[in-house]
Amino acid sequence: MLKAGPSQEEIRQHNLGTLLRHVHLGGAVSRAALADRMGLNRSTIRALTAELTSAGLVREELPKETGKAGRPSLVVRPETDRVYVLAFDIRVDRLVAARVGLGGVILDRREAVRPRAGVDLDDVVGVLAGFAREMHRNARTDSVCAGVGAAYCGMIRPGDGMVRFGPNMGWVDQAFGAELGVRLGLGLSVLVGNEAHLGALAEHERGVGIGFQNLIYLHGDVGVGGGIIVGGKLLDGDGGYGCEVGHMMVNPYNGRPCGCGSRGCLEAEVGEQALLDAAGRSSEPAGREGVRAVVAAADRGDAVARDALRRIGDWLGIGVANLINLFNPGMVIFGGMLREVYPGSAAQVHSRVEANVLVISREKVQLRTSALGDDATLIGAAELAFSKLLTSPLEVLAHMTTHQTAHRRQALAR
Repeated sequence: MLKAGPSQEEIRQHNLGTLLRHVHLGGAVSRAALADRMGLNRSTIRALTAELTSAGLVREELPKETGKAGRPSLVVRPETDRVYVLAFDIRVDRLVAARVGLGGVILDRREAVRPRAGVDLDDVVGVLAGFAREMHRNARTDSVCAGVGAAYCGMIRPGDGMVRFGPNMGWVDQAFGAELGVRLGLGLSVLVGNEAHLGALAEHERGVGIGFQNLIYLHGDVGVGGGIIVGGKLLDGDGGYGCEVGHMMVNPYNGRPCGCGSRGCLEAEVGEQALLDAAGRSSEPAGREGVRAVVAAADRGDAVARDALRRIGDWLGIGVANLINLFNPGMVIFGGMLREVYPGSAAQVHSRVEANVLVISREKVQLRTSALGDDATLIGAAELAFSKLLTSPLEVLAHMTTHQTAHRRQALAR
């Protein structure tokens, strides 16, 4: 039996989502450009933008002087102040929260230090919920929260935001997504993803990886995480736990112990503690500031610090060489702590790539640092939160508007 093609309504919904995604990711764009990008005629684009404008998702305006004869094509812009998401980034030693408007603009932001105190689910959820309430109160009264997304430094079960394993803080089977949703009190489910996976998506859509359909993002924090984009899509594995490149074994015989219970993992050899130990700074404060102190010392000419970066770079190069041989990416991106470390380790990484990567695979691959910096994983969490809206804009917005209006009435009646 032949499968029926999509209905006119399904095509319309798809086109609405596609158009909104173009505006969300690319910013202000003319109707004419949208018609070219989507392969639709201008009357269809006009009808689609009219629907999105009426819903308050975009606005249309005349362009600035074009210098061309004839009637100019209207420019479509996202309604950044009216439609937003809440995004959270849960790092080993820091909690970050933001209200992010449609179009990817950070409208409000909060940060707090996270003590390295082991299983701290209740504390983390409490801090983030407090931040969310503050940011929600600061939003326009007619604005709509279209979703909630969070990036967590661990292995996340798809669907319910359960942290199955967070090796650097001892989290095992912690119901993070569900608990945060309850504490937020907004009646919204919280979408949770692995921080490196979301960082990869963010760099692919908004960062240095735009235009690359195959890339690898390496995120350094206390450990090392990875996100791999293949054919424009995230490689997530059978259970959603794929791309744990930090636990790729690179030094099996005399490797350093790793938080996962193994030895010689990539993150054990290039992570925060490995760098501090190599630089003779084991007793000094850890965290991003400790890493930056080593990098700064190397920049000043400190021989021990420089040698530490070279040693880390050699192990990092081995990991990168393996990944290039396996996945043939167009780009490898260094983010998080590795964004700080890579410039002082680049010579060793390039040397390993030159020596250990197949000639054809290394011909075109580019090695770059993250364009989004420390915000890559936060922006990835925001994009996760926007995902439902960008799939069914009018349906999701109507649901959220009705739900949040009822929620505000209930709150006032209490």
